[in-house]
Amino acid sequence: MSKDVIAETPTPPTTIGEAVVLIDADTKDILFAKNPDKWMHPASTTKMVTLLTAIELKGTRFDELATISPYAASVGESSLDIRVGDEITLEGLIEGMMVASGNDAAVAVAENVSGSVAAFAQDMERIAAKAGAKNSKFLNPHGLTQMGHHTTARDLALIAAYGMQYDMFRDKVANDYYKVPFQNRAPVTIRTTNHFIRNKYPGANGLKTGYTSAAGECLIASATRGGHTMIVVLLNDDDRWDDAVKFLDYGFKLRGVI
Repeated sequence: MSKDVIAETPTPPTTIGEAVVLIDADTKDILFAKNPDKWMHPASTTKMVTLLTAIELKGTRFDELATISPYAASVGESSLDIRVGDEITLEGLIEGMMVASGNDAAVAVAENVSGSVAAFAQDMERIAAKAGAKNSKFLNPHGLTQMGHHTTARDLALIAAYGMQYDMFRDKVANDYYKVPFQNRAPVTIRTTNHFIRNKYPGANGLKTGYTSAAGECLIASATRGGHTMIVVLLNDDDRWDDAVKFLDYGFKLRGVI
């Protein structure tokens, strides 16, 4: 009997990812780990922590009109193209931050939730610790490279699993398209930067991409099947799209779902 069980246990995938963690979001069991506690640049996976922090601090009060500061509007690279004077709700900013990975939107969220980026970064650390993170330091809400801003694959997996307990979190990390509801100008339709969601992996429901030259290609991917939610964190992984599928398949096989 034991030999049969051993023979049926799936073999973990191989990966060139620098730091990788697969977690069962429901039990918090770590099903695979490679360099789980190595300090890494998180790039835009940081925005997942920004989302969770906003939910924890604001609850469902996302329908308030946000104020767009000159600083928020000036933040570039991946951008939602928000402008000073734009009339948009906090929810609209959060959706734009997650779907289009808008760095400007992330700063606006931080300023509107906590008053400043510095204050929000402290809130991020507090909420991340509440979710189980032990080796993370967050200095900004968007993940652009900054000395001292770092996390680990394990911490991100625990934060993601914690966040998936919230219906609002699940809703915001799963969108393929979103029409940004500017009230002072025409709405803008955006599409997710997450090819894992675009590719319609069965049960795919999140979560966040990331890339900077310092971080490399990053992805937090999640899927739910048969009542089980799996989350894989892939940091500095040039094969992130393929690896996400391999590791999630592996997790579901371990749980007897496929």
